[in-house]
Amino acid sequence: MSDPAAQAAIAAAIRAFNTELWTLYAFGVLITILRTYARVKAAVGVKNLRADDFLVWLAILLYTTQSTLAYFAVNHGQGLANNAMTDAERAALSPDSTEYDLRVFGSKIQVVGWTSYVCLICTLKMAVLVFYVRLMDGLSNHFLVRIWIGFGLVSATFLASIITIYGSCHPLSKYWQINPDPGNACQGAVARPIVWVTFASSVVTDIYLIMVPLPMLWGTTLRLAKKLAATFVLGAGVFVLVCSLLKTVFVITDSQHGAELAGAWGTREAFVSVVTTNLPMLFPLVRAWLKPLFGSAFSSNRSTSKHPSGFRTIGGGVGESSRPSRRRQPASSKQNITSSISFTESEERIVDDVKMQHLGVSARQAESTRPPSQGIMVVNEFEMVDDKINQNSDQKGKQVHESW
Repeated sequence: MSDPAAQAAIAAAIRAFNTELWTLYAFGVLITILRTYARVKAAVGVKNLRADDFLVWLAILLYTTQSTLAYFAVNHGQGLANNAMTDAERAALSPDSTEYDLRVFGSKIQVVGWTSYVCLICTLKMAVLVFYVRLMDGLSNHFLVRIWIGFGLVSATFLASIITIYGSCHPLSKYWQINPDPGNACQGAVARPIVWVTFASSVVTDIYLIMVPLPMLWGTTLRLAKKLAATFVLGAGVFVLVCSLLKTVFVITDSQHGAELAGAWGTREAFVSVVTTNLPMLFPLVRAWLKPLFGSAFSSNRSTSKHPSGFRTIGGGVGESSRPSRRRQPASSKQNITSSISFTESEERIVDDVKMQHLGVSARQAESTRPPSQGIMVVNEFEMVDDKINQNSDQKGKQVHESW
């Protein structure tokens, strides 16, 4: 450690780690702020935020905790823990030495870090599932069953991970035992039981969450380009899976530097998880910002959906007024709307000025008047919403006009 060149290299590595850590953290928080802005300003308002809008901020608190732990593990603990030591080195290390204290500190950080990581990933996946509930509102029950299975799957993998962290090493104090060697299961930085269980949990839940909305999306007749764009947004969780895979590979294959590399990729995995969870809600906002620059590329086209009741497409109404216009639709026109609805670009702007509820057609009413072979023609620039109007009442139903 007295070699000046080695000291300089370590200092440079720590600076690089800190720069990446806090840069990713800042972008993660910024993206969450933009997501909340998109939901509040351009979609539903503060009073109508849903559970996923709050879960992402709980996730930010956990992300803050994890980033802070990573910072102290590297800057204060110097990346040391009770792993990567020979028996001779363990026996020679004095309990009164600074290195011994640093290794104990780093080992404790590893246990808390694994806990915050598991809680963070679970919270983000719960937010995705709550978003799916909104996305598929009004569809047939088998879509909702898939979502509830997802809730069960995420909960089960969360419990499995927590049980592994706190059940695979007994007593718990062995997690920061230096001498004698506590064994791999009690070396938090490289504990294979924890690594394998959390990796298996990521694989199962990430793949499942990606597959929930895709069959519905590809069951529509959107243009192929829009299907691919939506698939990219909804399937971005595959990047989380890649980070998790790399983290696992480094821990398993590199006994000397695996923990350090795994820590770096764990930080990236947390960042990518935050981004991909917020991405669907950012898509409409980005589209609205880019539309003045790429007007024709973002213009709407007609599409027929095989899932007419409640499905909300990507890119609905962000940045455009959803307040009722002073122009009133004649009563007869409200009643003559059939199950085949199509709008031109100019007509869409009229619709944007009139809440969809005021069209006076519920999903059930439309379904009862249309031939089985027809779908609902919708414009991709706004959402299809269910008008929950009581058929025995002449009052207008109130429905939140949301965008995602």
